[in-house]
Order: sequence, then structure tokens, then C-alpha cells
Amino acid sequence: MTDSTRLSAGDTAPSFTLTDQDGEPVSLADFAGSKVVLYFYPAAMTPGCTKEACDFRDNLGSLASDGYRVLGVSKDSPAKLKSFQENDRLTFPLLSDTDLAAHNAYGAWGEKSLYGKTVTGVLRSTFVIDEAGLIMLALYNVKAIGHVAGLRKKLGQGV
Repeated sequence: MTDSTRLSAGDTAPSFTLTDQDGEPVSLADFAGSKVVLYFYPAAMTPGCTKEACDFRDNLGSLASDGYRVLGVSKDSPAKLKSFQENDRLTFPLLSDTDLAAHNAYGAWGEKSLYGKTVTGVLRSTFVIDEAGLIMLALYNVKAIGHVAGLRKKLGQGV
């Protein structure tokens, strides 16, 4: 995947319908009129992804007070996402993208360096989408630890 497939501020957020941890369909259109923080992470129940998800969980009140809804997306099955949600008391939707359609639409799948080797996989990425469905922020290759605090700063929230 090349940088040309990446999204930028002002782009229309690609639509999607994915299955959540409860087996229910969730579409970006369900959040029309709301601001959305959509984040892609490599794998449920791994140390970095758990830390990132718990950071989002712990900051949901602050994000919600400014009108943001949080959605997490991975290539994990809905059953694994359900376990992740229950194990870590996650209180926002976790969406399954097993065919990587949403990952590809958002430029969140491609080549990355892992322990000095080039591999193809999930690019940990976060998108902030406004009420009209436009990308406000497109953040690629973010770090799991400290990402939510940095995001809140970019959104003008006191940290």
C-alpha cells in the first residue's frame, strides 16, 4: 500500500458496515450527525492493543463530553472481540473487519517495519470524523502507549 491510498483532513470518510462484538451490524452512517473517533488496531488481547483500548475506555467520558463516539476496528472475529470487551470492560463498539475492506479503504493495512523486518499488516491508525462525515484528522502509525493523550491534545481537550 502506498501513501497515495492514505486519507487526509477534508476527505470524505469511506462508508462501512461491519459486525460488532455482539454480532450486530454497525455502519458509519449510524453515526451521521455525530463526531467519531475510529481507530484501527492490530489484534485484540495483545499488550499494546489492550493498553490502547483501555486508554480509550478511560477517556470516553472526556471524549463524549465533546461529542465524540469511539469505534475500534480490527481483523479479529466478533467472538474474539466479545472476549476482549468482557476481559477489559470495554464500553464502546469493537468492529470486526475480517476481509480488511475497511482497513484498505482507510489506508490502515500495508507495509510496516516490525523488529527490523518489513511485513504487511495493520497500520495502527486513528481517524477523527466530523458530523458531516469528513475526515478531521488522519493519524497513521501511531504508538499504542500515549496515543489517546496525544489525540485528546490535538482535539483541544485538557490532558
